[in-house]
Amino acid sequence: MSSLSVSERTAISVEDVSVTYRTSLEKAPTLRSTVTRLGRREKIVREIEAVRNVSFDVPHGEVLGIVGANGAGKSTLVRTIAGILPPSEGRVEIHGRVSTLLALGVGFNKKLSGRENVVLGGLAAGLKRDQLAEKYDDIVAFAELEDFMDMPMRTYSSGMYGRLAFAVAVMMEPDILLIDEALSVGDAKFRRKCARKMRELCSEDRTVVLVSHALGTIQELADHAIWMDRGQLRMWDHPDSVVNAYTEFLEVGQDAVEMEDV
Repeated sequence: MSSLSVSERTAISVEDVSVTYRTSLEKAPTLRSTVTRLGRREKIVREIEAVRNVSFDVPHGEVLGIVGANGAGKSTLVRTIAGILPPSEGRVEIHGRVSTLLALGVGFNKKLSGRENVVLGGLAAGLKRDQLAEKYDDIVAFAELEDFMDMPMRTYSSGMYGRLAFAVAVMMEPDILLIDEALSVGDAKFRRKCARKMRELCSEDRTVVLVSHALGTIQELADHAIWMDRGQLRMWDHPDSVVNAYTEFLEVGQDAVEMEDV
């Protein structure tokens, strides 16, 4: 039996987590209601159960893939793991330093240059200036943006945004890397480079959570996968099993195009 404690073996523990939030809609007034309410629109408050009673553990050094249709709760779940959204019920335990790549360019200031954004990102991640200076050249080289770092990021293409965002996230040496639909940009060569870097992180006992509609990527990179459906964890198994069940549920074929955009 292993002498390691549960916290030493586990990077992420999600226990009976639910996330419910409220959203308000304005109901278009009828002529009668306009007269009776003096033209004021009626507001309807709805409660959205984005995540419902989800539990799973992710060991150190593994890649967890998350699949599901739009609105299934994938992004809400990852943002809860990242500490951006508080759970309404349950708890999330994190053992290690987290780096997030939750959306293209989140955290970047478009008015600033790539160089300035790298500095801000490093400081926000808790690095000291001398540590950041040591990593700067590696970040730029990984992103392949040597000729663009002094240009304002508003001039960057979506691919350039994605390359720099990924480079900053992985070069901060996180214990846990959370990625939400951020690997769909860039060419095939750069995506392969990202995949190699994630494998390298895992070989160093670091942990990756990857949300993606690219099912082929999930099958290639993940050790385990979960399928989210309408806020609930529908399946948690080997990536091939999860992808096969999910695609069968959607009644789609598994040709190359569909596997990269389901």
